Amino acid sequence: MRDLGAGFGYLLKGQRWVGRHGRQYGFGLLPGLITLVLYAAALVSLAIWGEAFVAWATPFADDWSSPWLGLFRGFLTAVLFALGLLLAVLTFTAVTLLVGQPFYENLSEKVDADVSPDGTAPESGLPLWRELWISARDSLRILVRAGLWGVLLFALGFLPFVGQTVVPVVGFFVTGFFLTEELAAVALQRRGVDLRARLALLRSRKTLVWGFGTPLGLAFLVPFVAVFLMPGAVAGATLLARDLLGEETAEEDEHTDEPVTS
Repeated sequence: MRDLGAGFGYLLKGQRWVGRHGRQYGFGLLPGLITLVLYAAALVSLAIWGEAFVAWATPFADDWSSPWLGLFRGFLTAVLFALGLLLAVLTFTAVTLLVGQPFYENLSEKVDADVSPDGTAPESGLPLWRELWISARDSLRILVRAGLWGVLLFALGFLPFVGQTVVPVVGFFVTGFFLTEELAAVALQRRGVDLRARLALLRSRKTLVWGFGTPLGLAFLVPFVAVFLMPGAVAGATLLARDLLGEETAEEDEHTDEPVTS
C-alpha cells in the first residue's frame, strides 16, 4: 500500500514540477495539441465519409430492401466510428510521445537535472533518428501487448457478474501499467534500459506503477485532459524512474525552493 501511495505521489509531484516551470509546461503541451488536432481531423473525416466507405465495402447489400439496407449499413458505420474512437484512445499516448520525443526528452532531462544532487542528467548519446526509431518500435510492441490484454478482457467481459465487476477493474490496472511504461520509457530509454528490462523493472514494483498509472488512465478518459496532463505525467514518470533505479533525488522545499536530498 505504501508503494501505491508513492506512485500517486509521483503523479502529483510531476504536475507540481511543470506548474513551477511554466516554460517547460508550455513546450510540453505542443505535442499533445498537435496529436489532438490530427486525431480530431481523422475522426471528423471518418464521420463524414464513413458511410460512403461502408457502402463501398458492402456491395453485396446494394439490392437489399428497405429498411434492412439502411439499418445494416448504419450499424456498420457506427461500429466503424466506435472502433476509430477506441483506437484513438488506445494510441493517443504512444503517438503523442512519438510526435513529442524531442520536447519530452528535453523536459525529462530538465527534471533529472533539477532533482539530481549533482545537477546532471543521464544522456543516451544516440542521434535523434535512432531514439525515434527505438521509441516507435517499442511503442508498437507495447501496443501489441496491450491489444492482446484488451482482447482477453473483452472476452472475459461476457462472463456473468465477473465480466461487469472484476474485469473492468482489472482493465484499468492493465491500462495503468502500460501507460506508465510508455511514459517512464522517456527517462529509462535515455539511460539505456531496453524494453525487456523496463518491463521487468516495472513488474518488480507493480503497486508503485499502478499508483501512478491507474489514476492517470482514469483521468485520460475525460476528453482533452490527456493534453494538459501529459507534460506533468512525463515529469512524474521521470521521478518514478529514478525511484525504480534507486537513484538519489534532491527535492525542492515547497517554501524555500532549496534542494533537499532524500
